[in-house]
Amino acid sequence: MKPRVLFIEDEASIYEPFSKALAREGFEPVVARTAARALELAEGGDFAIVLLDLTLPDGDGRDVCRALRRSSSVPILMLTARGTEADRIVGLELGADDYVVKPFSGGEVIARIRAILRRAAPQPGEEPPPGPIGVGGLEVDVASRRAHLDGEELQLSRKEFDLLSELIRHAGRVVTREQLMDRVWDENWFGSTKTLDVHIRWLRQKLGDDPGEPRYLHTVRGVGFRFTAPEEFS
Repeated sequence: MKPRVLFIEDEASIYEPFSKALAREGFEPVVARTAARALELAEGGDFAIVLLDLTLPDGDGRDVCRALRRSSSVPILMLTARGTEADRIVGLELGADDYVVKPFSGGEVIARIRAILRRAAPQPGEEPPPGPIGVGGLEVDVASRRAHLDGEELQLSRKEFDLLSELIRHAGRVVTREQLMDRVWDENWFGSTKTLDVHIRWLRQKLGDDPGEPRYLHTVRGVGFRFTAPEEFS
C-alpha cells in the first residue's frame, strides 16, 4: 500500500504540483486546505506523515500541530515561510519532526519524508523496547510512550519523550550532544544544536529539576548529559 500523506496547505500553486510529485514518488497525498478539515481528516485517516503549513485561512498551523500531538505520534514535517531560528525551535518544540522553509525543493522534501519514515519504522532485528524504566519517582514506559512522575503523567512532546527515553535508557552514563542529535533528531541534521538545549530546558522544567542541583538530568560541560542512575536514589 502507498504511504498516505496528509498535506495541509491552502495555496493551490503549492499543493497541486507537489501532490503530483508525491504521487509520482509512490505516496498517496490527501490535501486539507483548512485547519478544521485537517483535524477532521487526521481523526479518521491512517496517515504515514503530515506535511503542515503554518499559515492557514482559519487558524495557525502551530495549533494544528498541538492538537495532533495530543492524540497522535504521527510524524509531522512543517513547511512554512517562517524561517528564523526561533521559528524552527518553536516548531520542533511543538512536536514537529522536521522543518522546511519555503520556497523549498520538492526533491529535498521528499528525501526528508523518506528519512523520517525510515526512522519511524521498526528495523529488521531491532530489539523490542524495554519494559518500564524507573529512576526515583520517575517511570518511563518506552513501548507505550508514557512517562509518570510521582504518579502523575507527564505531558511531553514527541521530541521531549524521545530525548527522555534516550537519556534514561543510558542512565548513569554520559550521552554526548552528537549522539543525542543523531538518535533523537537525525544523523543528517544540518541545523544548530541549540534546539537540543531548548528541549533539555523544557524537559527539566517538566521534571521539576533545578539545573543548579539536578535530581535527574546532569550537564557534563563540553560533552553532553547524564541521567541519574537508579542506584543513586537508593
